[in-house]
Amino acid sequence: MHDKHYQPDVEVLDPLQQRAARLRLWGLLAHWSEIDPELRQRLCDWQETERRNRSLDGRLAKSRIGRFKAMADFDWQWPKAIDRAGIEELLALDFMKDAANVVLIGPNGVGKTMIARNIAYQALLAGHTVRFVTASAMLADLAAQESAQARRRRLVHYTTPALLAIDELGYLSYDNRYADLLYEVIDSRHLKRSTLVTTNRPFSEWTEVFPNAACVVTLVDRLTNCSDVAEIHASSYRLKEAQERRTRIVGSRVKG
Repeated sequence: MHDKHYQPDVEVLDPLQQRAARLRLWGLLAHWSEIDPELRQRLCDWQETERRNRSLDGRLAKSRIGRFKAMADFDWQWPKAIDRAGIEELLALDFMKDAANVVLIGPNGVGKTMIARNIAYQALLAGHTVRFVTASAMLADLAAQESAQARRRRLVHYTTPALLAIDELGYLSYDNRYADLLYEVIDSRHLKRSTLVTTNRPFSEWTEVFPNAACVVTLVDRLTNCSDVAEIHASSYRLKEAQERRTRIVGSRVKG
């Protein structure tokens, strides 16, 4: 009997055989009695590990998270105010169980993107699909679609991941069309899948991000309904690092 046609009755198999069947290891099942019990276990373990790794690699590539520093490198002492316990709860992904949203608010260079990327990576490790994108890239992508049908197809790219992370909202101003597109994304995901947004603007200033857009109040309401909002109050840590780096370079030149 050829291995690929071997599909036993799963209900009569023992737990390890059922595991092998889920992994579609028909050759292993067909020759079960000929294989050492310890090797059977190891073969199933190897196959599961390889599948998890391949799945993670594929989801990581599609997520576009990019390179980032681990939270172990985050300087919790730098911000004047930050809810560390709240951030650590977000990293535990409890908000995703309720399809809740997350909004990280703070000035430029205080670590919002770093935190967002770490949350997104934890979601990947937990087996979720993730899409990480800047607000400007996502809105430009949707606006570039030449027809309503093409735009609807492209919207699926942003509405289907279990976690959509929209970075840097508020760094540019957008016209009414872009505001409508963002609302369409947020509304499509509302109470179905979690959306994470980083912004350098408090909600009271979003009318400056989307001047004259009629949907801004509704957009904020939809985004913050069932959401965790975390504010970071700090001077730019990125600027601090740049200044320290410059000081080290100048110091090494003087010594040289």
